[in-house]
Amino acid sequence: MDGLALSLLNGVSHGLMLFMLSAGLTLIYSLMGVLNFAHASFYMLGAYAAHSLSPYVGFWGALCLAPLMVGVLGAWFEEVVLRRVHAQGHVAELLVTFGLAYVAFELVQLVWGKGPVAMVLPESLQGHWLTPWGTQFPVFRVVMMGMAVFMLLVLAGLWRRTHWGLVIRAAVTHPQAVQALGHDVPQVYRWVFGAGAALAAAAGVMGGHAFVTEPGMAATMGSVVFVVLVVGGVGSLAGAFAASMGLGLLQAFAIAAPWSVWGWPLSQLAPILPFVLMVLVLIWRPQGLMGSRHV
Repeated sequence: MDGLALSLLNGVSHGLMLFMLSAGLTLIYSLMGVLNFAHASFYMLGAYAAHSLSPYVGFWGALCLAPLMVGVLGAWFEEVVLRRVHAQGHVAELLVTFGLAYVAFELVQLVWGKGPVAMVLPESLQGHWLTPWGTQFPVFRVVMMGMAVFMLLVLAGLWRRTHWGLVIRAAVTHPQAVQALGHDVPQVYRWVFGAGAALAAAAGVMGGHAFVTEPGMAATMGSVVFVVLVVGGVGSLAGAFAASMGLGLLQAFAIAAPWSVWGWPLSQLAPILPFVLMVLVLIWRPQGLMGSRHV
């Protein structure tokens, strides 16, 4: 029972972490149609920014400031660079974001070095929480899960119940009508891109403490977040949440499972299971779990 509860908690925490990262990319794509290859780089920059800020403002201050700084950087990138290549089509946008990912990778190595950096948690988050089943689970992971749920509720509320959510949803399908009604659509694009970068950075602050903060973290998480988008349905926030939770639970239970597949322990196959699932989804349901089919 303890092993089952621990696998469930690990799967849920990992799934919520994936959702924190994929939510921003989903919002950017649904509004702008840009598949941002540099999204995981904002995740990495959030972790490194928190590493540099924590000695001065503490963990909670870094959790607030790092996403804000990265969000402003993302908004600046959209206005100065991405908007200028928008007229050239999606291929140019993909290449620009791909180039940004490489620039961010090299800058991180130049400033912070090629090795991992230390991320120190406050004492209040270093303990363990005793579950009703008697299983010990890190307090920090519980806080990370709570933050992801809070972010989900805020996004859902903003998307469905506010004026800005209505403007953004209208700009997805009728940008010219929104512009005619007096809203500055390019400004909407800028702030949504910045908000997506900030969400990725917030995930980076949490992920940098939960995992390892090193230059390869963007590549590690970037591949998985695109699996989330494909499986959930590109542009669907609900699909991103469902896919994130499914992939998190799949990997957690695969790691804990004692079974083998053709002589290979399932725990060793766990890292490739998301990509196997993505291939199956592309074969049987190309639009993803909650995406819409485009003809």
